[in-house]
Amino acid sequence: MSKIKCQCGHENPFGTVLCERCGRPQTEEAKKSELVDMRYEGSSRRSQTYNKSIVDKIWNFFSSVKVGIGIIVAVLVTASIGTIFPQKLYVPVSSPLSSGAEYLAYYERLYGFFGTIYYKFGFYDMYNSWWFITLTGMLGASIIIASVDRVVPLYKSLKKQRTKRHPSFMKKQRVYGEGTSENPAGSLVKAEEKLKELRYNVKIEDGALLAEKGRFARWGPYVNHAGIIIFLFGVLLRGIPGFYVDETMWLREGETRSIPGAEGYYLESKNFILENYTKDDADDVFGEALDRVGMIASNYQTDVALYKIPDDAVVGSSDFEFVKDYSIIVNKPLKFDGFNIFQMDYRLDELKSMTFELTEKETDKTFGQFTVDLAEPTKNYELENGAQVRLMDYYPDFVMTDGEPDTKSPIPNNPAFIFEMKTPDKPAGERSFVAIQQTLETELNDYKVKFVSAETRDISGLTIRKDKTLFIILLGGIIFMIGVAQGAYWNHRRIWIQQGTGNELLVAGHTNKNWFKLKQELNQVKDFAALPTYTDRQDTDAILEDKEGEQSKWDLQR
Repeated sequence: MSKIKCQCGHENPFGTVLCERCGRPQTEEAKKSELVDMRYEGSSRRSQTYNKSIVDKIWNFFSSVKVGIGIIVAVLVTASIGTIFPQKLYVPVSSPLSSGAEYLAYYERLYGFFGTIYYKFGFYDMYNSWWFITLTGMLGASIIIASVDRVVPLYKSLKKQRTKRHPSFMKKQRVYGEGTSENPAGSLVKAEEKLKELRYNVKIEDGALLAEKGRFARWGPYVNHAGIIIFLFGVLLRGIPGFYVDETMWLREGETRSIPGAEGYYLESKNFILENYTKDDADDVFGEALDRVGMIASNYQTDVALYKIPDDAVVGSSDFEFVKDYSIIVNKPLKFDGFNIFQMDYRLDELKSMTFELTEKETDKTFGQFTVDLAEPTKNYELENGAQVRLMDYYPDFVMTDGEPDTKSPIPNNPAFIFEMKTPDKPAGERSFVAIQQTLETELNDYKVKFVSAETRDISGLTIRKDKTLFIILLGGIIFMIGVAQGAYWNHRRIWIQQGTGNELLVAGHTNKNWFKLKQELNQVKDFAALPTYTDRQDTDAILEDKEGEQSKWDLQR
């Protein structure tokens, strides 16, 4: 696009509102307006200059404030939807690797039709969904592009702003005054002295004065944006393996399992300890609570051993290298290699194994006992006198579905078995369905499998966490708050004083906020340097009196 040539001879980029050299209005709208728009010092922005290529169109789309607000609203709405019902992480299922059917059953059972819709649309795992991550990425792109689109021209304009401006620039400022002075040059010198006393940076050039302070306040919003971008970057890093781990595992006593998210590490549960408060430990009030509740845990912990597969081990090797023993207690996690393992929950007395006995019904003759490991059951069991028992089918959490035996979960909450029993006089074998307090036979059997005893064990609910993004997110938050303070407690003030024709003096002022303070300081300079009276264009009743009178505080506030 063609450049805009100002009357002063300077060529400005297309989209410029105020000439970069003299400050003359360049657009028809700026020429007709009473006050000039100083948001970006009248500089052209890329989004106002280019609109041809696909890159330009994408840039212009994301640089729009309306688009940015729309994305923010979309993120807030979707994030709030994710809080209506519990997220996937907080659904009490048998295993973190449970099938979708178990999650669907949970939402359908507790929340009915709306729970089903919540699951079907993927709201149950909202913050890990591809489209929520895409929205977050779009928000980051919008903030980056909108900031760059504005901060670059603003920086260039403020960096090379001229001391002397065209009178049309001065007259279109909100605070403006003009008048004659007996000694314009002396007024400039006195104004410089007073402004430096008020901690302004002052430049005098060719009969014009520019006083400025608090420029860094203009960068407050962009520091905010930088903090948000760093924060969002840290959030997006959580989706990359190795940066963020938040997993759960249920570890049974005597069991050794790989640690989710910590490749190459294994954890063995040696013992689970549960300690409860007693009446001897309690005062009157706490004793009443014990009577009402029955049992309150004072401590629960898991004694574990941590193992690691050596770096030089063959792939698939089960040779573990001992790392350390540790007792995981609430608020005292096991720490290693950036990971923290917390004690979060427990389950008592889960069935570990069940012992049965094969007997003859009529004589009660026994052929011996056999034990079924409920975690990894063996198929065949050799007994005395040539008898055998074969485990044909196993249902850890037995339930009848459409008239057929089935299991609700892999957890042995209600185990049931189908046994085939062979003895010397029954080589073809007999079959029996055995469940807790229940035995079913398809035909009358001479032999039966009788329950003898059960062994239980406790389970520890552990949470594994690792967060390399925490410091990035914290840094983003700190930078954001610096930007908030920078933009909230400081402001950018500028005062222009320059000689016109003859003994004429022009005075103008601008600030991005806190006009009262700017006028208060300008009033001090006016009285000290005998400057002309000025007017606030947006407060026509508040005119500073020249010579003796100092305008009342009430007029200024009005």
